[in-house]
Amino acid sequence: MPQPDGVSQGEIILLRELLAHDHEHVSGEKLARLMGISRVAVWAQLQKLETLGYRFEAVRRLGYRMLATPPRLHAPLIQARLVRLPHPPHLVCLDQVDSTNSEAERRLAAGEPVPLVILARAQTHGRGRRGRPWHSAANGNLYATFVFRPELEPAALQDFTLWMGLNLCELVANFCRLTPGLKWPNDLYLGGRKAGGMLTEARVDADQVRDLVFGLGLNVNSQPADFPPVLRRTATSLAEAAGEPADLNKLAAAVIGRIGAAYHDFVDGSYRARFAGLWTRYDILRDRPVTVVQGHRTVRGTATGIDAEGSLLVRLDSGRTERFRAGEVTLGKDAPGGERMLARGPESPC
Repeated sequence: MPQPDGVSQGEIILLRELLAHDHEHVSGEKLARLMGISRVAVWAQLQKLETLGYRFEAVRRLGYRMLATPPRLHAPLIQARLVRLPHPPHLVCLDQVDSTNSEAERRLAAGEPVPLVILARAQTHGRGRRGRPWHSAANGNLYATFVFRPELEPAALQDFTLWMGLNLCELVANFCRLTPGLKWPNDLYLGGRKAGGMLTEARVDADQVRDLVFGLGLNVNSQPADFPPVLRRTATSLAEAAGEPADLNKLAAAVIGRIGAAYHDFVDGSYRARFAGLWTRYDILRDRPVTVVQGHRTVRGTATGIDAEGSLLVRLDSGRTERFRAGEVTLGKDAPGGERMLARGPESPC
């Protein structure tokens, strides 16, 4: 199993066993045997983990039980939850980085193996299309980049971001018991406010995609006061919407598993059997009046869904339908100045 940077196999085994037994105790003898160390060394490892925010219960003749995990991202804990994946990705977890997508580019240039997942607790220069920034403070959110080599023609990626967004919506719905929605083509919304964004970048050789980089920023445990004043009315988080914090490491592992499975379904084409149904469930623009701005051109109409290429369909007042591969979408038919929802170049997370 590939190891996160600076993480020992023994640490992962320890956490895996304690997670697997949940509310039960695991004997120190068993842990020592599995880790290949002494019982004294097991105790020392537990004490080290307690300095990071873990809490354990020790009972004579029974062993150890995990009571609490740290609120910050911790690579061994995430990796311990990924042991059942058939092909776990190489995991990199950083305290701070300029951008997880930029870090992915650097690691690809250095020959890093794929699939690769890069997580960061904070970004100093989170970026999106058109150079827009993404607020990426270290306040319990998820900043991640996934790297694949799909060996597909570029045209085959037309639905990729939408498909990933739909999978994230379904995961959030199940994990947090919330009702998310996807704003075409790459923003996740909760209660009319933005909770996450996605950015897909492909590097192409000849007529084939060489590297596929998918970035995700998800507001998980941030509170309204954590956002810059300009974002407080338009941004939200899973914790704010649910009324309680989420287990960030458990969620991160769930996202990694779901994105990996969604990627394989996309590559083999099986995603199409569920795509239309999920889009109907999570599309937040359908049958709503919108204004689309493309450069100096402004078009008003009613969003009616997407076509087979992932283009936004807008029915004009004349009855004619136009297709948009890119643009800026505003809810309502008033000129820009209403509730603006970026359809291309959002303040994406990578």
